[in-house]
Amino acid sequence: MNQTVNADPAELAKFSDLAMRWWDPDSEFKPLHQINPLRLDWINAYSPLQGQTVLDVGCGGGILSDSMARKGATVTGIDLATKALRVAQLHALEAQTPNVTYKEIAVETLALLQPESFDTVTCMEMLEHVPDPASVVKACHDLVKPGGWVFFSTINRNAKAFALAIVGAEYLLQMLPKGTHEYAKFIRPAELAGYCRDAGLVIERSKGLQFNPLTQRYWLNDDTSVNYMIATRKPA
Repeated sequence: MNQTVNADPAELAKFSDLAMRWWDPDSEFKPLHQINPLRLDWINAYSPLQGQTVLDVGCGGGILSDSMARKGATVTGIDLATKALRVAQLHALEAQTPNVTYKEIAVETLALLQPESFDTVTCMEMLEHVPDPASVVKACHDLVKPGGWVFFSTINRNAKAFALAIVGAEYLLQMLPKGTHEYAKFIRPAELAGYCRDAGLVIERSKGLQFNPLTQRYWLNDDTSVNYMIATRKPA
């Protein structure tokens, strides 16, 4: 692999190996299917997707990309996990999803090729899987048009997040495959805010994502101690 690509080969292999199960709502990707309506509605509330050109960075099997396209956006999903992208493409064909395309390209490379090309950029559950998250944030800034929105989601780094996101989700509840996350790669909100400021993005809103294992219910609130999302904007 090209050493200049901001990707961990082990991370790419991990998600490629799971590729065929991306669209099984009872598979290891069940949490992504469950939270997708929440994050979709949150994004759409700030940046109405109808008629927009949208980039989904680290799209994986296309769960969010597909749903944004069905909201009326023209969506490009990018990832470096080849098998997951093929699953995304196959699903789009089978489901006849309009206006969604997928490309195997690094976000930094696309930023050089198509700067300021998108109305909205999303980068969800991806930053904690790359060696240099600040580089991804900067590329997202470069890709969005002035005045456009960039949305991120990731996992906080603290004892509670370790207990819930790794011990709980991966080992006790087995909601995710063991090894999905590495605690050292989790990102504190203050760190992500710093990456955004350095890139030139203005933070507008943040939101926490909560889960009750007894009711299997997810919801959004202001507790960003574990899973959280931030909405940022590029100055016009």
